[in-house]
Amino acid sequence: MRLFKRSTQKPVVNPAVLPPSREAYLGLSPRNAMGLEAVYRALSILETAAKQLTIDAWRGKDLLDPVPSIVRRPNIGSTQSRFIVDTVASLAQRGNAYWLITRGPNEQILTLDVLPPLEVTPKQDPQTKIIDYTYQGKLYTRRDMCHLKLLTVAGQVEGLGPIQAARQSLAGALDLAGYASSLVNGGGIPTGILTSDQAISPSLAKETRDEWNATQGIGKGIAVLGKGTKFQVLSLKPEEIQFLETQNFNVTQIARLFGIPARLMLAPVEGSSTTYANAQQEDLQFVKWTLMDYLREIETALTDILPHGQTARFNLDALLRTDTLSRYQAHQIGINAGFLTTNEVRAIEGLPPLTESEPANV
Repeated sequence: MRLFKRSTQKPVVNPAVLPPSREAYLGLSPRNAMGLEAVYRALSILETAAKQLTIDAWRGKDLLDPVPSIVRRPNIGSTQSRFIVDTVASLAQRGNAYWLITRGPNEQILTLDVLPPLEVTPKQDPQTKIIDYTYQGKLYTRRDMCHLKLLTVAGQVEGLGPIQAARQSLAGALDLAGYASSLVNGGGIPTGILTSDQAISPSLAKETRDEWNATQGIGKGIAVLGKGTKFQVLSLKPEEIQFLETQNFNVTQIARLFGIPARLMLAPVEGSSTTYANAQQEDLQFVKWTLMDYLREIETALTDILPHGQTARFNLDALLRTDTLSRYQAHQIGINAGFLTTNEVRAIEGLPPLTESEPANV
């Protein structure tokens, strides 16, 4: 039997084989992606839409008044609007949002804190399938941590956001923007060519170029060329330097990625004309097929927190309200059909109810 001496030397750890950070796993970061104007615009539209909304609580068909405090002000140190915006921003930028639940002595939920998504690490037990969450060195169960996902991926604990899903395309768009900037700043393509009808050596070519550059800067005056030497200007059109056609295509791609109409992205679409009717239809589709993906996740999470029998529901009136004339015509139809009263219409318009002595005209 051969004996081997155990080495006392500590193994050398190669940094190249160390596991990457969570940020590296996610690929392109939202902060980098927001270097693209279209990504910033898309995120801004989602947050602006969220700022206009409020959440109500219902028990069956009855609207609860007053609204439960955990819905009216989910976070003690912030407003309902800020809570909604922070949650929507987390979902849009990371595909995940986390609420830390704080309870009182009687187990009543006191406040919900929207946590930075990158600081929360979910981990699922392979045997029990139970998911726990680590945040700032502490372990939390699903009783104290609410996890919201934008897009659920089968078999994955975390959700997927648009930036993570299309990180390669967005990285390519960023590379293109950087390349266009380098061209504008004088890199890559010469501004002109000096030619000669005579044979010149490399050293003479370098001398001629250096002399030209030294004498033909801004404010240097008139150029004097030697015998047989000519100067030809090389210039690119602005649309060629900035790759405007390709960048417009990237904006359209990003609008599609986030599910936002190109009109809201301020992006030109060739061959299309916007009318009031189809603009309204686009806005409705945006609310129904894009924004509701975020809002429904929030409604479901709040409903799970509320007492049994109560549900949370967004009030979308602020986003779906039409112009004044169309709205009044709709009110009149409702009154004439008998499913709206004058005071109900006044409540919709934020007006106090009429008394019996006041006229019943709208």
